[in-house]
Amino acid sequence: MKVLVLNGSPRKNGTIEKILREITDGTDCDFVDVHQLNFDWCHGCMSCRSKGNCILEKDDAHVIAEKIKAADVVVIGSPCYWANMSGKLKMLFDRIVYAMMSESKSGIPVPLNKGKKCIIATACTTPYPFNLLAKQSSGVVREIREITKYAGFKCIGVIQKAGTKKSRELTEREFARCNRLNRKLKKIEFQRSIK
Repeated sequence: MKVLVLNGSPRKNGTIEKILREITDGTDCDFVDVHQLNFDWCHGCMSCRSKGNCILEKDDAHVIAEKIKAADVVVIGSPCYWANMSGKLKMLFDRIVYAMMSESKSGIPVPLNKGKKCIIATACTTPYPFNLLAKQSSGVVREIREITKYAGFKCIGVIQKAGTKKSRELTEREFARCNRLNRKLKKIEFQRSIK
């Protein structure tokens, strides 16, 4: 089983990275720090819709598109920036639309990743329950869910860490949530190994 981790946080060893490492502990995964990637932004030419590939000069976005095509599970983490994912992670998703979905002749989206799974992790400084009421961390989850849903991924779990301004350490409850998600990953890995 191939697990791809997209760490959308610029902070080395930050809260998001800790959560992602806990979720994927003991699994064979390809861990990508999105902020270390070098790629141009989407120019909105729409050529990828008809060509099935981005026509911009080859860069790290092309590499990630291939990794997504090969992955069975994608684990995506991002801090909350204005109730949304980090800008660099959003730029990456803009660039790799062609690896996520195509469209029918009438322009209806066609998912390219049916049968694949995803997990979403986010963290924000806003304390609980205001992170949900003000749609901060829940905004990040909503946006990533929207992208992955239209790409055909089934979300098998979400973790939202609130109040990182006060404490960046994971609580016992958050560790337990990470462990449950880790067990889900290992269960999928086991099921695929016996097929």
